[in-house]
Amino acid sequence: MKTRVQREGRTHPNLWSITKGERLRYLVATLSSTVSNVCMLGIPLAGMYALDVLIEGDLGEANRFLLGISDVVGANNPFTSYLVVSAVVGIVLTAFAGIFQFSRNRLSAVASEGIARKLREVLFDRLHRAQASFFDKEEIGDLVQRCTSDVETVRRFMHADIDSLARPLLFLAVMVPVLWWRNPTLTLISLALMPIIVLGGIYFFHRVSALFKQTDEAEGRLTAVLQENLTGIRVVQAFAQEPKEFEKFEEANRDFRDRYIRLNAFESVYWGISDFVCMLQTSIVLIAGGYFVMLGELSIGELMMFTMLTGIVIWRIRQMIDFVEHTGKTLVSLRRINHILMAEQELMQPMPETSDVEGKIVFENVSLTYDSHNHQLKEIDLTIEPGETIGIVGRPGSGKSTLIRALLRFYPVANGRILLDGIDIESVDVTWLRQRIACVLQEPFLFSKTIRENLQFGKETAIDAEFEDATRLAAIHSTINALSAKFETRIGERGVNLSGGQRQRMALARALMSRSPILILDDVLSGVDTRTESSILENLSTPQRKVTTIVIAHRLTTIRRVDRIVLMDQGRIVQIGTHEELVSVPGPYRDLCDIQDLLDETIQYETELAAHG
Repeated sequence: MKTRVQREGRTHPNLWSITKGERLRYLVATLSSTVSNVCMLGIPLAGMYALDVLIEGDLGEANRFLLGISDVVGANNPFTSYLVVSAVVGIVLTAFAGIFQFSRNRLSAVASEGIARKLREVLFDRLHRAQASFFDKEEIGDLVQRCTSDVETVRRFMHADIDSLARPLLFLAVMVPVLWWRNPTLTLISLALMPIIVLGGIYFFHRVSALFKQTDEAEGRLTAVLQENLTGIRVVQAFAQEPKEFEKFEEANRDFRDRYIRLNAFESVYWGISDFVCMLQTSIVLIAGGYFVMLGELSIGELMMFTMLTGIVIWRIRQMIDFVEHTGKTLVSLRRINHILMAEQELMQPMPETSDVEGKIVFENVSLTYDSHNHQLKEIDLTIEPGETIGIVGRPGSGKSTLIRALLRFYPVANGRILLDGIDIESVDVTWLRQRIACVLQEPFLFSKTIRENLQFGKETAIDAEFEDATRLAAIHSTINALSAKFETRIGERGVNLSGGQRQRMALARALMSRSPILILDDVLSGVDTRTESSILENLSTPQRKVTTIVIAHRLTTIRRVDRIVLMDQGRIVQIGTHEELVSVPGPYRDLCDIQDLLDETIQYETELAAHG
């Protein structure tokens, strides 16, 4: 089943595409902000007229209207009424400015949260469909950082800063003609230092972007160290490596601190200079305006208006500089997010017409390489019949697990092809393929949920009888029943409350829940004793279970009773046959058996010797 992200086609998003569905909100928010700015512009104008009237003592044409107001409010003279009217106008304008600004904030908040949600969904979907090779080169902690902190940076920008450039420009577009109308010379003086502020902002943007990138990368490394240590905390404690790991964390933490201090120092210097320039601009307006008042070319009210509007302009210019800074940080975050979005994805092919699979697997001259130099599989030819149980053995690094990863399409084959019931697996949907293969990987992963919820990962709609059947086959049923909450027991993160063997058997039970026609066991019985291992293998090899089974093992006793054994070495198949056939002829398999028998005898002898003191 496709996710909503896949259905909506949001698989290659950019900042513009993820605003889909929120653009109307942003448009209305920008209009609301514009109206708010116009209202704020009206406050200094109203103040200018009020101050000039009070100083000059001339109401002009407003006298008759204000006399009527005086009768209504019971004022003694029209000037008192004028003050009342001016105050009401100021309050109304302030109220409207606040209402429209609230509307802008509310709309942009809803829109930005929607965008952040979509972006998180897209990232989650892309990570789930990224090729396995992507995760071989990435640190999980850093990926978490990109999906959380970097998305939050984008959200804050989309909420508070998306219209921070438009608002000052719109305000200037309205304000400059008004100021020019009152006094062109003082208008030019009011804007004299603006080019310096703008050019400084451009320089600041280029410098701060690089510093933001370095700081974010340092934070990602710090998160990766923390995540790795929390995941492996018991191993760290078991080997008493706390001091060493603390040094590693301290080094990453110090690097992040130093880079953040460097960023903060640069910002502090820039903002200090910017504040000086802005205050200097205000001082110049006051001095020049006072001079024009002395010449009689400007009234006191107009000087007040120029001073207030210049202050608002400076505030808006500061917002533009904030916008530049936040844009730099957001662009860095977007590049880090795009690193995930640009990761090579698993190909999406059409579903096969049939859902039934017999389980015949054919490797035809298959070669696989993780890079251009190191071949992991070389010219593999192998046919596995439906219902057959195959054991794969070999030294570490011989290509056993890689063979399984190729079958699951974790890695694309370089040459040859793999057929499932005669169908090339590269031509079918990868989800369809994996739904027909139950796999227990070498390092079983369990979720921090109940036993039932972990088992339901194999089959969500399973009934109680299926839980009982799968856990009995995996020889974990008695262990579960011994727990007080049984299937409702929470097993902790990664199954930390279970032993290694119990985790392996729980993962096996989860795989068996799916009742897939193909079962892969990648050295999953190494943590159980030989008696339990024999019981599990006997359960899995009953004639009623017509399942194609591939067992990878280091312990040869695990695979002695399988239908055929495949011995691999350096990415090649060097021997194939039953256990009896392979031990009857000289070769690497018989050598392995002799070595393991010798080791078993040595261990048994030392155990008996220790028991007798």
